[in-house]
Amino acid sequence: MPRDKKQPKSKSAPSEPPLVVTAQQSRFHADATDPSEVASKDLDIRGLHITIGRREILTDAELKLQYGVHYAVVGRNGVGKSTLLKAVGEKHIPCIPTNLRILLLGQTITTEKGDEDLNVAETETVLQHVVRSDTYREKVLKEVDLLSTALENSSDSLAAAKAVRKLKYQWRTRELEEAKKVAARRSGSRGLKARKELREMEEELRLDELSLEDDEGKLGGEMIAEETQEAVRMLHDLEASLEAMNASSADSRARTLLLGLGFSAPTIDSPLSSLSGGWKNRCNLARILFQPSDYLLLDEPTNFLDLSAMLWLQEYLQNLPTTILVITHDREFADAVADELLVLRDNGLERFHGNLSSYDKARRDQQLRMSRMKDAQERQKAHMTQTIQGNIRAAKSSGDDKKLKQAASRQRKLDERMGLEVSAKGTRFKLNRDLGGYHLNRRDEIEVPTDDPAIKLSLPKSPPPLRFPGVLVAFERFGFRYKGGKNRVLDDINFAIHPGARMGILGLNGAGKSTLLSHIIEGSEPAGTKTGTITRHPKARVGYFSQSAVEDLQHLGDCEKTATALSVLMNSAEGNLSEQEARGLLGSLGLQGRIAADVPLSLLSGGQKVRLALAQLIWTPPHLLVLDEVTTHLDSDTIMALVKELNMYEGAVLVVTHDRFFMRAVVEGENPCSEEEEGEWNEEVKGDVWMLEKGRLRVIAGVGAWEKRAVKKMGRR
Repeated sequence: MPRDKKQPKSKSAPSEPPLVVTAQQSRFHADATDPSEVASKDLDIRGLHITIGRREILTDAELKLQYGVHYAVVGRNGVGKSTLLKAVGEKHIPCIPTNLRILLLGQTITTEKGDEDLNVAETETVLQHVVRSDTYREKVLKEVDLLSTALENSSDSLAAAKAVRKLKYQWRTRELEEAKKVAARRSGSRGLKARKELREMEEELRLDELSLEDDEGKLGGEMIAEETQEAVRMLHDLEASLEAMNASSADSRARTLLLGLGFSAPTIDSPLSSLSGGWKNRCNLARILFQPSDYLLLDEPTNFLDLSAMLWLQEYLQNLPTTILVITHDREFADAVADELLVLRDNGLERFHGNLSSYDKARRDQQLRMSRMKDAQERQKAHMTQTIQGNIRAAKSSGDDKKLKQAASRQRKLDERMGLEVSAKGTRFKLNRDLGGYHLNRRDEIEVPTDDPAIKLSLPKSPPPLRFPGVLVAFERFGFRYKGGKNRVLDDINFAIHPGARMGILGLNGAGKSTLLSHIIEGSEPAGTKTGTITRHPKARVGYFSQSAVEDLQHLGDCEKTATALSVLMNSAEGNLSEQEARGLLGSLGLQGRIAADVPLSLLSGGQKVRLALAQLIWTPPHLLVLDEVTTHLDSDTIMALVKELNMYEGAVLVVTHDRFFMRAVVEGENPCSEEEEGEWNEEVKGDVWMLEKGRLRVIAGVGAWEKRAVKKMGRR
């Protein structure tokens, strides 16, 4: 009998790996469905395990969050910071009370429970879109409108009764969904009782659904009058709820948020569909900030924000009474906003009271203290071992039993009482308090905190020599207006970049920074009208890292499924790099082995794509390296490594960034390393910071002057 031909398997995009979260769960947490049952909004989650696919993010960790405290979640790229926020924000952790209002802003997608039914109309303005994000307020407004319309309907005597029954049916439906979750969590006799109550609620819901079709003959005049009075009471209660939440001020509160985030008054009242991707991300941030919440989770909220909007957001979050968990690559933003740190390292969570800068110093001090303590104890062990051996030899030669007892006593101390002599709080060690449970000795082992593996990031030190000296790029009275545009984007631009120079440009979003950079690279200028002159060194090579570098690589990976970092780099070099040389360059930037050659480009993280984009620029070191928002997808450790490499780079560097730490270190030459840290730093490598405003470019007195200007501008809003 012939075999059936196998049907070809359809190729589909790989699904997202499953997220599995477990934790210790008490009956208190399992049953806390009513807000009155949970008096505290603190979270104390123990035994937390988070895995995504086959990869472990957290193992037996403790997540302790105090209500009203602001936390910065820090860790290397890829350790699972965004996954942790997702687990908390979407309530995958079983012991998070259901009544807690948790909002999550992801790097690309805003997750808001119950927001799926808010379809965006084509004519909906930015202001309306933000106001409608408060789903509870929208629900109450719809219920008030339903009851008001029914009570005003004098032609239909059943209108009020039908409205009351419809609302009761909707409320009971939501109660039934919560009851299903409770019944699924409970077990034993309590679970049996919960499932019995669930069946009763389902029967009541069925009867409520049938009552929606009752006519005047079935209801009767007396019941109609009672339900009309009930409609009046319900309307009064709902209006009181609206007044309590200050619903009438929604438009003014939303407008204040949008103005603070940099929206102009005409843009606020313009259609949402007219916004670009970056401004839509700002609008999503405004939606999250507009809604009342107990826990606010922000994943890279400063992306696409200029310095003025970032400073406003920084001040706004500092004064917010809710609990905040924020992930950000901006070190100064994290230091200003956070009261405490949650550090993800080695599949665990470490909590530290203080900011990132003080954490680095405290960790180095702890390493030094513990290493000294361990060295001292090792010397003590060696001395005691030598003494024990001497006592044993003396006992054997003289037959003195006291020497043997003395040796046995010291050996027992050596075996059982070597370790930490102080508690975690620095007090005297007590066995019953500081070392509970069963252990093989009576002291905890001295563990010296280990550092994360050093960031592998190495740039070539110097570009090839030029045949003759001269200015790399010079603009003289340069102006530019886009084709069809009325106003000049750039006007009377004058500056020159010399070999080895450092230059930084600050400005608001839309000020024309990227337009100015596009004119530095010959052949990449946009269409438009130019005035003035641009002089370029004919032999100088310019490397340009654009804002869209990561997105361009992601698009390439989506189109070419087999593309890898190695193949992309070799194609960029156009045959001028051998495979061995390409592997060596990628390895120097932290993309080695399988990551470079086998992992598809589309599956690389944002930080890995930044490294690949840098490799495409420096395979032949450029005489001028132009970096436009290069820190957006990098963690703080990688930014620090990049800062040190750029300080040693002998070519010229032009930086456009909103990261104040990066600008101060690369352009102003501030040494980010403390005295205890090792590493070279050239104090003489520094340059000027320029401000681009209203089409004109001028030198300012560093990032601090720009911050003062932005704060002053905020005060006038």
